[in-house]
Amino acid sequence: MDAHVPTNLFKKALREGRPQIGLWTSLCSNLAAEVIAGAGFDWILIDTEHAPNELPMVFSQLQALTGGTAASVVRPAWNDTVLMKRLLDVGVQNLLIPYVQTAEEAKAAVAATRYPPQGVRGVAVAHRGNCYGRVKDYFKRIGEELCVLVQIETRLAVQNLEAIAAVEGVDGLFIGPSDLAAALGHLGEPGHPEVRAAIEEALKRIRKAGKAPGILAPVEADARHWLSVGCVVLAVGSDVGLLARQSEELAAKFKM
Repeated sequence: MDAHVPTNLFKKALREGRPQIGLWTSLCSNLAAEVIAGAGFDWILIDTEHAPNELPMVFSQLQALTGGTAASVVRPAWNDTVLMKRLLDVGVQNLLIPYVQTAEEAKAAVAATRYPPQGVRGVAVAHRGNCYGRVKDYFKRIGEELCVLVQIETRLAVQNLEAIAAVEGVDGLFIGPSDLAAALGHLGEPGHPEVRAAIEEALKRIRKAGKAPGILAPVEADARHWLSVGCVVLAVGSDVGLLARQSEELAAKFKM
């Protein structure tokens, strides 16, 4: 039975400028992924940079998210062709690439997702991404349905923002507030006025460049503010944060 490359509704929403509300998952659990899959989010970020996730675990979480409300997005541990090749082969269509600082690094990220001659992705005939060989037009069409988001986390990245945004195949630029705060000399203070001003300006420049702006904002007031100024890709929390804070609150209710 022939299958088809699925339309990437997440990418379509970004192109149309429709805000997409997401949740980070760092618990490395297919059960946790299944629980949050139907919660109503537009996307779920499976993190392999700052969570002890490995490929088989990511694979099982992708399966658990199938049929839920949210598109799956995966952050590889690094802007690395081999890491991305393996994620694409297990069916990932949306990637958030960390620590992209230059147009050249952005081009390398996009190239890792495209087959030759447009890129350098290695070719496998049958894998989960092409329904084990059942998608007959996979090689021709998959590039159209892949979404590449790159993270802006340093002074250099902010300086090069327009050049990064101009790279063909980059769909959005996602601010990493904690790393950017550290790069600006305010480690652990993403709410510092200098950091907030830098984020505000960066989001404006991303919008002007015609790409989808994104950010992680676990504080509700911040999230609503970034939405109000045109943020499109917004993560509003994490499963680890929800579990930690709400379990603490519940325990505190019964402590004297």
